[in-house]
Amino acid sequence: MQPLVAHTQTIALKSGHSIVTYRYGPPVRHDAEVVLLLNGGPGLPNEYLGAPHARLVNRGFTVIGYDQLGCGRSDQPKKDSLWTLERYVDELAQVCAALRLPPVHLLGHSWGTWLGTEFCLTRPGLAKTYVIADGACDIPHLVSELDRLRAALGSETVNMMLRREAAGSIHHPEYEAAVTLLNYRHVCRNEVWPETLTRSLAAWNRDPYVTMQGPNEFTYTGNMRNWNRVPDMHAIRIPCLVIAGEHDELTPACARRMHDALPDSRLVVFENCSHMPFYEDPSAYFGVLEAFLLSHSGEHWIR
Repeated sequence: MQPLVAHTQTIALKSGHSIVTYRYGPPVRHDAEVVLLLNGGPGLPNEYLGAPHARLVNRGFTVIGYDQLGCGRSDQPKKDSLWTLERYVDELAQVCAALRLPPVHLLGHSWGTWLGTEFCLTRPGLAKTYVIADGACDIPHLVSELDRLRAALGSETVNMMLRREAAGSIHHPEYEAAVTLLNYRHVCRNEVWPETLTRSLAAWNRDPYVTMQGPNEFTYTGNMRNWNRVPDMHAIRIPCLVIAGEHDELTPACARRMHDALPDSRLVVFENCSHMPFYEDPSAYFGVLEAFLLSHSGEHWIR
């Protein structure tokens, strides 16, 4: 099967910057069932998420993604003050308005769950369902989970990592080797990573990422390091699907905290997967995702 080609549209933001959106499937109508993708990062192009999820078009959905400001084909200004959660939430609201989207099926992956959760809490009514894929909404708890994962590398390696972090020498080969091992255990367990993923990673703009998160997936020093929205997630009353991989860097324990806080959610943990179950076990992942989306769509979409 040939991969679907996305229709692109450039949107001018109120700030004067431009971002690029991608639509798979038919144009949006008022009664369309739209899946809106929020990619990880921040600063990671949308391709790694859009390419595998384009298959939802075959189930009657219009799939939309976009390169958030600072990544991919969108503008990449050099201004650290732009990299805040509040600005990204406002950007997402502008995307919904510019594309004239009806209430969407919102799917956030990784950092996209931080954005998606804040969006659902502060812009109610714009999403009809919410898929929280491989996410965490309590960063201090997440940090404790990441410390537990890297403890499995052994005390000598952990002490080396802590020493390198304190000295600011995290680009030393021994530190990078430890991060590579963690990535293959907890980010994507495929022996060979898909091209759509490696292309997005190669184009990753680290400026938003370092400002908001930190220097790597296992070190949180940015402006989001104390963020915790789990106590407020009871206010998200739309149907939610919470997803995690068994070996996910954003662990099943993180997923459980969100699931327990939400009034209407289902929790699914995919065996033998980590942070990318849509690449690691697409049959199981899309079976669950499609069933959830179809169960909350118009009757004309259901088999």
